[in-house]
Amino acid sequence: MDDRNRTGNPGTPSRQYLDFEKPIFDLEAKIAELKQVASVQNISVDEEVQRLNEKAKKLRHEIYSKLTAWQQVQLARHPMRPYTLDYIKEMSSEFVELHGDRAFADDPAVVGGFLMVDDKRVMVIGHQKGRNTKENLYRNFGMPHPEGYRKALRLMKLAEKFRIPVVTLIDTPGAYPGIGAEERGQFEAIARNLREMSRLMVPILSIVIGEGGSGGALALGVGDRILMLEHAIYSVISPEGCAAILWKDQEKVKDAAEALKLTSKHLQDLGIIDRVISEPGGGAHRDPKAMAAELRRIIYEELNYLAHLDPETLIERRRKKYQAIGFYKEDSP
Repeated sequence: MDDRNRTGNPGTPSRQYLDFEKPIFDLEAKIAELKQVASVQNISVDEEVQRLNEKAKKLRHEIYSKLTAWQQVQLARHPMRPYTLDYIKEMSSEFVELHGDRAFADDPAVVGGFLMVDDKRVMVIGHQKGRNTKENLYRNFGMPHPEGYRKALRLMKLAEKFRIPVVTLIDTPGAYPGIGAEERGQFEAIARNLREMSRLMVPILSIVIGEGGSGGALALGVGDRILMLEHAIYSVISPEGCAAILWKDQEKVKDAAEALKLTSKHLQDLGIIDRVISEPGGGAHRDPKAMAAELRRIIYEELNYLAHLDPETLIERRRKKYQAIGFYKEDSP
């Protein structure tokens, strides 16, 4: 984003906007101004406001139905986009957060605990980013250390013990690449999660809610069903990292985003994800309550489907699911 972006409270025309959202901002600001003038002068502008609202709705549809891959990346990273704890708070007041990996420390970049989704108790685990500098430093910008993944695995095993399904919410740029994290076995922790999730004896529902980056996302992403929010992204590497490696030029970041096929539509077409969850017009940050309600409904629906499968069937289907992902060609000798 640049200096033209405004900041403010969610739901108002002064909220943060990305460059390509500028026409929408201008129109919504005009509507707000018109309402304010009408209030001061005690006149009715309902007809004009309705006309402008219809125009804004049409404009939002035109813009968001034709987003480029790089614009999708920007939307997935939007600073007002709901995070894991935002969804948890909206979905249920019955959340018991659990801490620590019982080996080194508690990692605030990964949160988890028991949650009631209507009449179902689930173990929800997700990445957590911060809203400001202080929170981001505390949450490490949503980039987990190995103790974060070990905490996640401990909670999954706890859920398995009590036959409770697991729901993971994925939103991370990737695992933290610092020296301390590597010394404490970052990649071993990720690899162990992949192995253990593949044979967990309870249903696993994985949902990419924002930014799904590399192994840091995959460590929570081995599920029976893989879902993505409409404007989320999921990729083996960030567009910036890809541009730096392949082109050695950050100006190629837009080309990298297109080449990576990281949008929900691309990934569904490739057979990597099972379902795309529609977002409110303009993205989840435009109406977090509506997005949380839809997410709760779909989680309940998906878990109802998975509940009919016994543990052995779950594991076998999971194995075949991941073996079938991807395309390859065998050359004759």
